[in-house]
Amino acid sequence: MSETIFDKIINREIPATIVYEDEQSLAFKDINPQAPVHLLIIPKRRIETINDVGEDDKDTVGHLFVVAAKLAKEMGFDEDGYRVVMNCNEKAGQSVYHIHLHLLAGKTLGWPPYSDTPKSV
Repeated sequence: MSETIFDKIINREIPATIVYEDEQSLAFKDINPQAPVHLLIIPKRRIETINDVGEDDKDTVGHLFVVAAKLAKEMGFDEDGYRVVMNCNEKAGQSVYHIHLHLLAGKTLGWPPYSDTPKSV
């Protein structure tokens, strides 16, 4: 398994605007934001895609959602609303093979949330 950009961010080999970190996860600003608030929440232990999530990963994946809710509350948009998205594989827009939640907020988010050209990882 070759190193991803997220591994390099975790290892502090490349810069990122980190907004949260604990033993299991890291959250940072997306470099190509699709909303006024666009954070990526990643597990520190790499799981390549949702298809690779196993029974042993339930706590890790659940933790990502706990972090999303915590950040929404701390940043003050929990009551207004926000969206969390996790893409799986290329046709769904996944370009970094290390699962991650997109946390989007700060504007009214339309539905359906798709476009013909993926714009974020």
